[in-house]
Amino acid sequence: MPTYKAPIRDFEFLIAEFLQADRYGEVEGFAEAIELMSPLLQEAAKLCEEVLHPLNVVGDRQGLKYDNGNVITPDGFKEAYKQYVEGGWSTLTWPSEYGGQNLPEFLNMPMLEMVCSANLSFGLTPGLTHGAISALLLHANDELKNNYLPKLISGEWSGVMCLTEPQAGTDLGLVATKATPQDDGSYLVTGNKIFISSGEQDMTDNIIHLVLARLPDAPKGSKGISLFLVPKVMQDGSRNAFKCAALEHKMGIHASPTCVMNYDGATGWLVGHPHRGLPAMFTMMNAARLYVGVQGLGLAEASWQNALAYAEERLQGRALTGAKFPDKAADPITVHPDVRRMLWTMKAVSEGMRALTMETALHIDIAHRHPDAAVREKADDFVQLMTPIVKGYQTDMGFEMASLGVQVLGGYGYIEEYGMAQFMRDARIPMIYEGTNGVQAMDLIGRKLSMHMGRYLKSFFHPVDAFIAQHRDNPAMAEFTKPLATHLKYLQQATLWMAQNGMANPNHAGAGAVEYARLFALVALAWLWARQAAIALTHSSSCGTQSVSAGSAGDAAQANASQNDEFYMAKLATARFYYAKILPSTISLLASITAGSNSVMAEGLRVE
Repeated sequence: MPTYKAPIRDFEFLIAEFLQADRYGEVEGFAEAIELMSPLLQEAAKLCEEVLHPLNVVGDRQGLKYDNGNVITPDGFKEAYKQYVEGGWSTLTWPSEYGGQNLPEFLNMPMLEMVCSANLSFGLTPGLTHGAISALLLHANDELKNNYLPKLISGEWSGVMCLTEPQAGTDLGLVATKATPQDDGSYLVTGNKIFISSGEQDMTDNIIHLVLARLPDAPKGSKGISLFLVPKVMQDGSRNAFKCAALEHKMGIHASPTCVMNYDGATGWLVGHPHRGLPAMFTMMNAARLYVGVQGLGLAEASWQNALAYAEERLQGRALTGAKFPDKAADPITVHPDVRRMLWTMKAVSEGMRALTMETALHIDIAHRHPDAAVREKADDFVQLMTPIVKGYQTDMGFEMASLGVQVLGGYGYIEEYGMAQFMRDARIPMIYEGTNGVQAMDLIGRKLSMHMGRYLKSFFHPVDAFIAQHRDNPAMAEFTKPLATHLKYLQQATLWMAQNGMANPNHAGAGAVEYARLFALVALAWLWARQAAIALTHSSSCGTQSVSAGSAGDAAQANASQNDEFYMAKLATARFYYAKILPSTISLLASITAGSNSVMAEGLRVE
């Protein structure tokens, strides 16, 4: 049975020391969030460790039951969702006028990560509701907001995105579902949707479907798409005219229903303006993409924790330099360099992604809450730039770290009862949905680099340059700032090459987009690790200088100080590993990007 322990110490470090969230006293909700941080994290950890995590294996093995359009979730899921709602977890970030707590995203992201580590299948339902709420807040009229947001935010109802059709996946211009206007201002929605996560389930009283469809006068292509709110249960209590026709049987996330939905003249209401469904859809998608990135992080963290726990107990062979534990039959496999390489990689990537997630969350909060419009715009630039990186890189790494976890466990890794196989099966799916990672990379290359004459790029390059300049005269930081400056130049070279060659030959951009996104992510994590290292170095320089009083209180203080020292020493060691063993891959990525697309597009792919 796998284990899970919420990384509360790291969350507190990131909020208080890394983000220094208390610097933003002028931003609404920040002061309250800092005050609530520790008790909220503790309660979230309790729910995830004690309620959601034990159900993860249950959900994987039981799966879902389908009964004539109804979907029955595994044992315990409905009761766990009730606890989730009663705890107010669905309300954290939303406006108080609709029943939310108006807390910032940097306090919500830790909860999301814990849920994804503990039980990804469970987390998909509230996660999708988050995207639906975002779309309605920005695009719906007041009547729809007042009728639907309070119960979506409370968690009594859930929300889902209904985009994909058999012939229309990434290419939404091919959507064929129709919406026919009615005299009362409603619409009748008719069509079929596939791959609808949580389209039907028994955990909530109502499910609000946000459906892409075409009006009778819609122009062809993506400019002819409109968005409609289609509730499962109408206000008079009657059932709307749509049904789950089937469940998909997936390789992972077995307790999350992936539905085929048939709409047979279902009643719905227009969200936003006619033929302007795409902007509303992107509001949902961008919220979902950030959340899916957290799914990759959550699974990477769970994989790392279980790999380490196993490696510390598994006795096999002797250290290359001689037995470390001669009194035992063999040494634990943590003495072997290759096992240590894998474990350090899992730790460095997981904690680096957590820092990226929290940095992005802070910028989301500033973009939405800061009183200065110029500051809001600058923060939003960073969020827009980082969204495809968070989604693509972190889901890639969720799978790769789970794969490393299987390798650490050896033969036990692919034995289902140890749990690592489930992590790997679950982690493979987020790389595909909400826009495949290749699509995320093309979004980065095709839209984000050129947006506003390169303004988005400045939101990243300028802070990194400023950090390097700030620490240029600090010899203790040279081991980080010098390679960071070098690898930042590699990213700038790749960016310039893409700008010059990708515009001239779109195949060059397409062939190197995924590698460019990976290179960008590696440099971003290097910046974040250098910042964490700077904090750790400050603490390590003062280690041993504090005295404590005698007695039990003094002993406790000494123990806490020792744990703190260990935490910062581990941060520093992890940053050094990242720079030595992970960051250098930017060199090969740059070489591959600048090789262009000739080899990719060459004839001879098919073997007759």
